[in-house]
Amino acid sequence: MSNPLYDTLFGRHFGQETPFLHHADGRTTTHGAFLRLAAQLANLLTSRGLEPGDRIAVQIAKSPEALALYAASVQAGLIFLPLNTAYTATEVAYFVQDSGARLFVCQPDRTAELEPVAKGAGAMLETLGSDADGSLMRQAASFPQSFQTCPRQGDDLAAFLYTSGTTGRSKGAMLTQNNLLSNAKTLCDLWQFTDRDVLLHALPIFHTHGLFVATNITLIAGGSMVFLPGFDLDAMIANMPRSTAMMGVPTFYTRLLDDPRFTAELTGNMRLFVSGSAPMLTETHVAFHKRTGQRILERYGMTETNMNTSNPYQGERRAGTVGFPLPGVELKITDPATGATLPDGEIGVIEVRGPNVFKGYWQMPEKTADELRADGFFITGDLAKIDGDGYVHIVGRAKDLIISGGYNIYPKEIELVLDDQPGVKESAVIGVPHPDFGETVVAVIVPEGKDQPSADALLSATNQAIARFKQPRKLIFTDELPRNTMGKVQKNLLRDQYGDLFTSAGKAG
Repeated sequence: MSNPLYDTLFGRHFGQETPFLHHADGRTTTHGAFLRLAAQLANLLTSRGLEPGDRIAVQIAKSPEALALYAASVQAGLIFLPLNTAYTATEVAYFVQDSGARLFVCQPDRTAELEPVAKGAGAMLETLGSDADGSLMRQAASFPQSFQTCPRQGDDLAAFLYTSGTTGRSKGAMLTQNNLLSNAKTLCDLWQFTDRDVLLHALPIFHTHGLFVATNITLIAGGSMVFLPGFDLDAMIANMPRSTAMMGVPTFYTRLLDDPRFTAELTGNMRLFVSGSAPMLTETHVAFHKRTGQRILERYGMTETNMNTSNPYQGERRAGTVGFPLPGVELKITDPATGATLPDGEIGVIEVRGPNVFKGYWQMPEKTADELRADGFFITGDLAKIDGDGYVHIVGRAKDLIISGGYNIYPKEIELVLDDQPGVKESAVIGVPHPDFGETVVAVIVPEGKDQPSADALLSATNQAIARFKQPRKLIFTDELPRNTMGKVQKNLLRDQYGDLFTSAGKAG
């Protein structure tokens, strides 16, 4: 029996001494050298008693060795659980305990803090640092550089990814080999990646974007990556002339546009810029095209499904949309109350079905039944509409929907108006409790420069553009919006911060 994920992503490159990872310091790791390292790690993991189906949880800095640990886990038939490096010990304890991880790998400098976490969950503890330091690499060095790949089937689990958990407990999305493989193959073909591509990789690898999209596509294509530890503006600019593609979050692109060195000449060798993980402002699309002559390709995915839609590689990449459903992915917009499919142009909840859709939530059958229908459609919780040309427009999360006086209000509609006003860099619209209306609209605004835009002018603009019941009852100006590591605005934090504006407690304060 084969191991489809390993065989397709890694196995066919064994012994190939073609470039795979271009390091920040100028060194290069070949495909062959990378897989020999992964084999040593796979031998070590199995020597510790880990068996196919066991979970390995990792909270480590991005490095070639960290990526090799992913490859080793696939080869050994383990279920890989990458964890955000910003998580606290308390948060990590939940993930390690809930997943039933047999092994937990952390950074060497956090051993004292996280050793009790591993012990409390009954997991073994090893360490791996960004400079190949730690117990894992010391032990792996003595093991053989080849490993008999563990047989697996396409429906076997390959990874757990935990949802952000802004409401309720974080849920462990169970992803199969076929989930990861089908998505990577589809995107490789759709975005026309080949073995000549060099991907500029500055994303974290604890997230689906950097690991299961960027890395898996490169492996399937047989290309290489400029593998940066994180986003560093100077490093991005220095390495762009030798790269052909880049995947990033909107913040990457706004920071590049803020630097005068970022020019059409600098991007002359680039054929593709992809953005995701958070919505991109239309003005960023426009400024990028004006500067470089190229259009950013925006797509839409999530933890439970990897990618669902994409703007076309060839054809109009329409700003403010996430394009069309991927080949093999069915997408519909449904009424959140009844589940009935809505006609194009109406706002509802996105539901998707396809080989990319996860198997369910780990040890949460009730949550799985709530969000994964019997016919295979996954209820994403994202609100959207499909325009007359078939492009999907995301308008927000269902949990961000504001219901004021019985009316449904979609924050994105108000944000588009505010973001288009002079002096506004970006905005976030939230609903907060109100004694008369249940909820009312508050807009949190980041000014473009040092001068704060006129509140009266902004309110006048919304008065002309949208109905009265949708207009903000209050404008709040701030230096920046709270974001997670992937650049998404954390509206739950804004709701917590400003939730008592119209209550008796807020007025008293």
